[in-house]
Amino acid sequence: MQLSQHLIIYLLSFAVFLVVKDSSKTKALSKKSRHMKEKTAKKGSSKPKKTSVTKTMKKRVDTEQVSDIETTELEVEKNISSSGRPEDEVVIYNEIEVDLREVPAQHNQILIGPQRLTRFERARITGARSLQLSLGAPLLISNPTDIKDSISLATRELDLKALPISIRRLLPNGLYQDIPIDWLK
Repeated sequence: MQLSQHLIIYLLSFAVFLVVKDSSKTKALSKKSRHMKEKTAKKGSSKPKKTSVTKTMKKRVDTEQVSDIETTELEVEKNISSSGRPEDEVVIYNEIEVDLREVPAQHNQILIGPQRLTRFERARITGARSLQLSLGAPLLISNPTDIKDSISLATRELDLKALPISIRRLLPNGLYQDIPIDWLK
């Protein structure tokens, strides 16, 4: 009789331990994610959304091995509230820090990107230079009488390679090359 009573007490205490352990896992979930789960349960949707904040948060906790889960919860809630998007649409990625390193050019050789000025670089340079000209910057070419607007003047300066600027072409791994306009075709 004594043995069975001890066995029952042991099993009950083990069951209580499991309940306490499971409740500590639910504390790790943020209040907002629990609220969203309750809303979806009330609506009767049987299928969860494709990306949920709780899954993202669990991945983040696993990958970074954060010991202070409450700090992570606050960061997630802060990011979600600042985005203005519904909670189930927010995905948080860890930022990758990259050290920038310059690729030294040898004999005026372009090592990153095409040998020509891309249309995006051309648009950026033309827009910036036309703004400078419209705000009263001096011309770097002789004053053409046929051109009156700042965009055409900036385009002419760019075509004549009169601008003393360099373009920084940056790769995702942190390598970059500063290329003077004179080197581009």
